[in-house]
Amino acid sequence: MDPHDTLIERGAVAVSADCIVEVGTEDALNASYQAGRTIDARGGIIMPGLVNAHTHAAMTCFRGLADDLPLMTWLNDYIFPAEAKLTFDIVYQGTRLACSEMILSGTTTFCDMYLFEEAVAQAAKAVGIRAVVGEVIYDFPSPNYGPVEEGLKYTEDLIAKWRDDPLINIAVEPHSAYVCSPDLLQKARAIADRNSVPMVIHLAETEREVSEVKEKYGRTPVAHLAHIGFLGPSLIADHCVALTEEDMMVLKDFDVKIAHNPESNMKLASGVAPIPELLKRGITVGIGTDGCASNNNLDMFQEMDTAAKLHKVHTLDPTVMDARTVVRMATIDGARALGIGDMTGSLEPEKKADMIIIDISRPHLIPMYNVYSHLVYAVTGSDVVTAVVNGRILMEERRLTTLDVDEVMADVNRIAQDIS
Repeated sequence: MDPHDTLIERGAVAVSADCIVEVGTEDALNASYQAGRTIDARGGIIMPGLVNAHTHAAMTCFRGLADDLPLMTWLNDYIFPAEAKLTFDIVYQGTRLACSEMILSGTTTFCDMYLFEEAVAQAAKAVGIRAVVGEVIYDFPSPNYGPVEEGLKYTEDLIAKWRDDPLINIAVEPHSAYVCSPDLLQKARAIADRNSVPMVIHLAETEREVSEVKEKYGRTPVAHLAHIGFLGPSLIADHCVALTEEDMMVLKDFDVKIAHNPESNMKLASGVAPIPELLKRGITVGIGTDGCASNNNLDMFQEMDTAAKLHKVHTLDPTVMDARTVVRMATIDGARALGIGDMTGSLEPEKKADMIIIDISRPHLIPMYNVYSHLVYAVTGSDVVTAVVNGRILMEERRLTTLDVDEVMADVNRIAQDIS
């Protein structure tokens, strides 16, 4: 997934400590290096780990809790009340379950927006997965930090604590234009600018959101954020379903990055984001699963398959969202969207050793004429056999090395008994 889309037959990756040293043929690397440890991919696919550009990890605790409902009903009547019961420990355990699921299905980096994000950071760090995390901020009291001003302070404390961590990056994350005042959004922007960290926001997820913001501020959500000086190249805008032509021009002008969540948007009947049009404009788009309460899984291979097929049927054009484009969205473009494309998302010298191995010796993967086609339309998360993050093996031969998955599942099952 380098700039040349290099494919190497009988390839190998040389790793020292946490970094990739060289990528080339197996014969060339064996001649150049003496390995302390060799992982045999057995003819499988070695590729960058997938980047989940938007999720709410601890919502694994709410998987299947309130299905088949409109977004605002789902949020206001079920999710927000359930979240009022959240604690640090619930978020920590839910995140551990999410990390298990993501590693087992090939994700090595995720971007999280939720409550008790210190717990998310600690869980991700303990597991060894790469993460961009930020506390959700809105204009009503949070079950974590209380009043909104404390949410801003909580965010700055997160930034200070995790600033130099090799795995955890902090983002400033106001929820959306419809539950955050212009004053709060501007304060959030100031924190992000002062600390040179990214921002994340839900944006134009539904037509109802657009109507609410237009009624309140006289502009679309995109135009409203542009008007108050919120947009910029460090902003990751999640969903972006209900966009006008002018909105798309504004997003391009401000170099805003997009996180596309096709399965969540489909399940909540939010609509179909105009991703082909955004890509034509040169806007960077990554792919996210959203949370398990609105998806209901964190399998990025399934998300890639859905993203490709959704836009083909929506546009009645089988050539849009070709497999190569979708794989880039789930790897290097997702990393770029999160502001860490210089660190991960492709297998290149001096980048961090974040990679997965896919076993292709399976009936549904035989024969293989085109690797991109297989990755989008045939591979499933269960075909991933090995995962490495920052040079550390997190899964080998389908066995997690940093988690006891049975213990993790039992912990969340106990939590679910109290939630239900």
